[in-house]
Amino acid sequence: MDNQNDKQLVDGTSSQSKCPFNHGDLDSLLGHRDNRLTHDFDPTRPETFTSAHEEYKELRQKCPVAHSEAYEGFWALFKHNDVVNILKKPDTYVTSVQNVVPKVSTTGRRPPLHLDPPEHTPYRRTLDPFFTEEKMKELEPLVRKTTIDLLQPYINSGGGDICAEFSHHLPGYVFAKFFNLSTELSMKIREVTKLYVKALNEVNKPMIQEKSLELYDIARTIIQSRKDEPMDPAEDVTSAFLARRYKGEPLPDELILGTIRQLIVVGMIAPVVFIGSMSVHLAQNPAIQDKLRNNLSLIPAAIEEYLRLFTPYRGFARTPNKDVVIGGRLIKKDEPIAVVFASANRDEEVFPNGDEFILNRPNIKEHVAFGMGPHQCPGAPLARMMLSTTLRELLVRTKKIELDGEAVMTRFPEWGPVSVPLKIVT
Repeated sequence: MDNQNDKQLVDGTSSQSKCPFNHGDLDSLLGHRDNRLTHDFDPTRPETFTSAHEEYKELRQKCPVAHSEAYEGFWALFKHNDVVNILKKPDTYVTSVQNVVPKVSTTGRRPPLHLDPPEHTPYRRTLDPFFTEEKMKELEPLVRKTTIDLLQPYINSGGGDICAEFSHHLPGYVFAKFFNLSTELSMKIREVTKLYVKALNEVNKPMIQEKSLELYDIARTIIQSRKDEPMDPAEDVTSAFLARRYKGEPLPDELILGTIRQLIVVGMIAPVVFIGSMSVHLAQNPAIQDKLRNNLSLIPAAIEEYLRLFTPYRGFARTPNKDVVIGGRLIKKDEPIAVVFASANRDEEVFPNGDEFILNRPNIKEHVAFGMGPHQCPGAPLARMMLSTTLRELLVRTKKIELDGEAVMTRFPEWGPVSVPLKIVT
């Protein structure tokens, strides 16, 4: 590889790494590949509610392009500009090799997340119409009723663990309605998902595979039920995939299966930890509780700021299909990169006072809690509606929310509490 080609590998980012590694010009970097890998941070360490963000703040300042030896080795980007730059270049940074750190997918491809454009496009075009403003308006009364039915008994009992007693249940009931599933089947998905997430947190690969295969079995059941009793493709997600034609042909059976398998689990995790994060912050900030209670029109803005501040997915992974240099660090072809949304969303260069909750930030739309580009989360409108409804109903039905113990945190790649004991005053 000659020097002219080497210089074409530089990615147009502004970060300057201060990590302890062999830092120099491109020729130096390319000539010392064996010395460039360091262990800059450990994502497996136990965390408190604040510790990860404290570390990310330091990394943004001192080592914005970091390498970790955990999970068989990966890179991580902590600056907003670097993360956005990766997300905007799907031709170079692909998702089909590894979509998350640690790599846990061993049971088949699951569109659209596991495919790159243009292969993923027919799956997104099938899915996106189910998240329009019109569809959300149709679903909103059911989501509100479900939220109230689950939340009111929790409030009546004076509180408890809001994750275990409320937010862990909510997505299952909402998804039952969204996917036109029986409550019984949706609760089965929820319980399998709970064990699947536990295995992910423990990096228990045999258990991950076992629970993933159980989720595939559930997806097969859903697909077969739609084949036996067809529904309107405009009203049912599974039926829409079965009816979709691409270049005159049906979508492959194994990829429809992978898609339904992906969809039934992807929205089950984030609401649990995000509602936990909101609850901790509200309990620690009674003035914000009162402000929102007294002006419910602020809730959509509060949700956006909470999404920025408490991003539930730390970030997904991309893999470069050629050698690249980001922030002065050489990243070789096929080395996984975690794009850390949770850090990017607190980058002080984009969000001044990034660790603070500030309503109506002028540039709040720049947050990447739902990603960006061709793999931006299609379910964002449903998530916003579900979370806004939860926040509103929690506030209007209470006078005070207080912490009643320590929050217990999840682990990489999600961020947030899996347990938040609260005391509710009505």
